[in-house]
Amino acid sequence: MEAYETKISIKAWAEEDRPREKLNSQGRRALSDAELIAILIGSGSRTESAVELSKRILHHYDNDLQKLGKVSVNELSRFKGIGEAKAISIIAALELGRRRGDTEVKIPETITGSNSVYQVMRRHLVDLNHEEFWILLLSRSCKIISKELISKGGLSGTVADPKIIFHIALQHQASSIILAHNHPSGNLKPSQQDIDLTKKIHQAGRILDIGVLDHLIITDGGYYSFADEGML
Repeated sequence: MEAYETKISIKAWAEEDRPREKLNSQGRRALSDAELIAILIGSGSRTESAVELSKRILHHYDNDLQKLGKVSVNELSRFKGIGEAKAISIIAALELGRRRGDTEVKIPETITGSNSVYQVMRRHLVDLNHEEFWILLLSRSCKIISKELISKGGLSGTVADPKIIFHIALQHQASSIILAHNHPSGNLKPSQQDIDLTKKIHQAGRILDIGVLDHLIITDGGYYSFADEGML
């Protein structure tokens, strides 16, 4: 059993199975996704190279880096040959890649419509396997004062307390707010709970003279705007 678990160093791999050397000689774009992940893993076992292990992991997630980017350390550590340290390295690298993509789009400082809300909030709400509820606090000229996480939930929902929302809005002297939460399922259609909560918060905002301008439901593939759809 001990021999079966013996690790193979990168130097011991076949020439064509050395992704570090390939990156150095041919450039990073010459490497496959599996080869890039193999560099993070560093070593396989006596019966499986790091590249083969990487291919096995990718195959499990349909060769979809978006799916792989959502997994937890515990889930990734279930693969034979992947310990906690290797799982953390893979997840950290994928998160850096996601953040790099976010920085390529200039984040607006003033809200001009639902798309600008989406550009501000997507980095917080995509690639999550649970629901989160956020609010954007705006000045009278619709400049962003702050972004605040209100609550985290499970796969199917989260709770947003209007008292907490307006307490935060009053503390920041916000003139208006925008609501945003994600649907990990990818379904953009608002639930009846989403509709009822939006109406409740909108009515409370009228009493406090704090406008509720929109509510966005965000998924990995896009967004739904209550304002754009005439729901506010």
